[in-house]
Amino acid sequence: MSCRLPVAALACAIACGLAHAAPAPRLTTQQVLDAATPADWRRPDPQHTLYLDLDAGRVVIELAPQFAPLHAANIKTLVRAHYFDGLAILRVQDNFVTQWGDPEAEHAERARSFGAAQRTLAAEFERSIDRSLPFTPLPDGDVYAREVGFSDGFPAARDRRIGKTWLAHCYGMVGAGRDNAADSGPGAELYVVIGQEPRQLDRNIALVGRVLQGMELLAALPRGSGPLGFYERPEQRVPIRRVRVAADLPDTERTPLEVLRTDTPRFAAFVESRRNRSDAWYLQTAGKIGLCNIAVPVRSAAPTTP
Repeated sequence: MSCRLPVAALACAIACGLAHAAPAPRLTTQQVLDAATPADWRRPDPQHTLYLDLDAGRVVIELAPQFAPLHAANIKTLVRAHYFDGLAILRVQDNFVTQWGDPEAEHAERARSFGAAQRTLAAEFERSIDRSLPFTPLPDGDVYAREVGFSDGFPAARDRRIGKTWLAHCYGMVGAGRDNAADSGPGAELYVVIGQEPRQLDRNIALVGRVLQGMELLAALPRGSGPLGFYERPEQRVPIRRVRVAADLPDTERTPLEVLRTDTPRFAAFVESRRNRSDAWYLQTAGKIGLCNIAVPVRSAAPTTP
């Protein structure tokens, strides 16, 4: 006597069994990260990493040449010419941005030389979608874009109808300030988002990277009392000691970091742990999450050995 069920009956039995099976326990964010393997992390490319050194410490910035190649290259040209060394943080506007650059930029006779860097650059507010650019979409909707997610660790949006993708103004993102002309932001004046995401700026300014470490050094500064948060007196400005490309420093002077990859099942589990919090404190789960509510984890790494 055969004990085998017909295929249709077997499929039904499996489906019914799954329907009545106990749901898998939700993992907390910490449990997701504790289970991560070395393959779930990546090291930022030192050729595209900047160190902004202040008296209070170091800010580590990862550039995004995949979205703004001209700006990334021009900024590195400025850095390697020591353009930013000795300049200052000029503006801290509450719930908006911290901005740095040349306080004499408006005075041609006193402004610092750009050297070999370009003074104008073609706008890089968006780029074309292609297969070479990874994109991990989020499951929930967005107010500003048809689709949002992460690309190489950066918060991004895209619209496949027009074939365009762009970076999003989330906390910690770094952009190139500009005047009214679209080509007037070459990267000599940079800002970082320190408040609630100003997504209305998306596709209007070139976003060039994001802060990986040291946001507290930029976000906790005294607010400027002048219009738009500019400091009104020179002594209020925060001096910049120096800015360097990580690749130009010996290993002993680098800050070794690892960033959680955003193209793996581990990252999908991380997102789900943020969408439906299972920590003991939470009584209700949101079931949704916005793009800028996901801070991609960054951790210290062991120094590289020659």
